[in-house]
Amino acid sequence: MRNPLSDRYDGDETDKRLVRAALDGRQDSLEDLIRRHQAWIYNLVLRMVWDPWNAEDATQEILIRIVTNLSSFRGESAFRTWAYRVAVNHALNWRRSRAEQDVKSFDCYGKALDATPDLDFPDETRASPETVALVEEAKVGCMMGMLLCLDREQRIVFVLGEIFEVTDATGSEILGLSRDAFRQKLSRARRDLNAFMSEKCGLVNPANPCRCARKTQGFIRAGIVEPDRLRFVRPHVASLEQVVEARSRRFQKMADAVQGGLFRNQPFYDPPDCIAGLRAVVNSTGFRSLLRLDNEGRA
Repeated sequence: MRNPLSDRYDGDETDKRLVRAALDGRQDSLEDLIRRHQAWIYNLVLRMVWDPWNAEDATQEILIRIVTNLSSFRGESAFRTWAYRVAVNHALNWRRSRAEQDVKSFDCYGKALDATPDLDFPDETRASPETVALVEEAKVGCMMGMLLCLDREQRIVFVLGEIFEVTDATGSEILGLSRDAFRQKLSRARRDLNAFMSEKCGLVNPANPCRCARKTQGFIRAGIVEPDRLRFVRPHVASLEQVVEARSRRFQKMADAVQGGLFRNQPFYDPPDCIAGLRAVVNSTGFRSLLRLDNEGRA
């Protein structure tokens, strides 16, 4: 799977060719273009909003915005830069989800974890697949929740720079920041998450008492984990570690490496099928009028 955010991405010319063909009325080219990017947009948005169903709605809106504004892409930059700028701006302005309203800060999140009772849960080495899935749901959901403790700009910088390992050059271009500003914001987000996880999370610091398996029953009682409606444990393409091209990088602290690895080992999810919904947009009279006006302008 090509990572469009990688420095080694070699699909810029293909993207531009597909854009030209789409603007000439080739629906198959438009669908190919969307398929190349929808998984990455969805996985980016998911880590911004926590809930997969909200992420699906946001992804659909982003793709519709990309499609309906495609004629404004002039090819002066890479399509991926233009498209992910649209995605990031939409994610930053997305309506606040219930989860985001509930998680106001690291202090608030830490108190919520402390208030969640530690309850016995079967040893994962001897547990049923269903039990293992519930513990994994609790772990991934909790880590996704930690991201909500960051403000939105810090969160998007962390997702791009730490989880997807986007370079400061690419990240600053997408976000409209200087490279220094991108690095500073990423460093601050890493520091804040690292401080919290080092103090609270047993995955980072074994001296911490918090364990995913012991919190799972409490999360179920609180409605955070729903056994009949799992949010995060479902078939996926791979782990993020597999699809993101790892760069050699030195960490000042071992905990940073542990923290980054934990987030990158989370699933890389298959996106919802957005093509069917987009076809209605593409086949609408308004969209066809946009294409006709754009073609006349280029003639």
